[in-house]
Amino acid sequence: MKRIVIVGATGMVGGYALRYALGHAAVSGVTAIGRRALGLAHPKLREVLHRDFADCSALKEALSGQDAAIFCLGAYTGAVPDAGLRRVTVDYALSLARAVRRASPEAAFSFLSGMGADPTGKSRAAFARYKGEAEKGLLAAGFPRFYIFRPGYIYPVEPRKEPNVGYRVLRAIYPVFRVLFPGQVIRADDLGRAMVEVCVRETEQRPSVVFENRDIQAFLK
Repeated sequence: MKRIVIVGATGMVGGYALRYALGHAAVSGVTAIGRRALGLAHPKLREVLHRDFADCSALKEALSGQDAAIFCLGAYTGAVPDAGLRRVTVDYALSLARAVRRASPEAAFSFLSGMGADPTGKSRAAFARYKGEAEKGLLAAGFPRFYIFRPGYIYPVEPRKEPNVGYRVLRAIYPVFRVLFPGQVIRADDLGRAMVEVCVRETEQRPSVVFENRDIQAFLK
């Protein structure tokens, strides 16, 4: 039986990860840590509100005795200033990771990155550089098991207010895009499920595993 922490459960992928984990027979408890309330009650669920992920020292008790942490917190490019994008993508992830390592040193860590993430820092795209920087820092944290997920376009499944015009277009053409470029799309619910399953199964013996979009799809088959 696993005890899992999910950060970012009010978001699209994190929300699906939460729901899947709560219904999983091998998961005994889920601690959801976020900046706003979920509005959800479940016997397996413990909710912890935390406003500033730049400082996770107050989360020691909530993070203790956990088997895995799933980090889905993020921001859309253009939705926040560049400094804010880096803060959410890099600083928050590394702050939470350090707190998890201190409180539950044997816990696995599952990180929502993105296709094109560049750990070398050479990419011209801020999103790619920051996701790559976060991956590099998390790898150095020394988790016994560390899983990086690099999805392509994440299909929302449920209707929502899209963050920009590009996402509205992608949602509209998704049926065609999925047929023409199947290796570059993933459903949000499938992605959330994979991020939970990899922590539950512990099938990989390597200390770190990178799941590109096609790898995620293959893992779920």
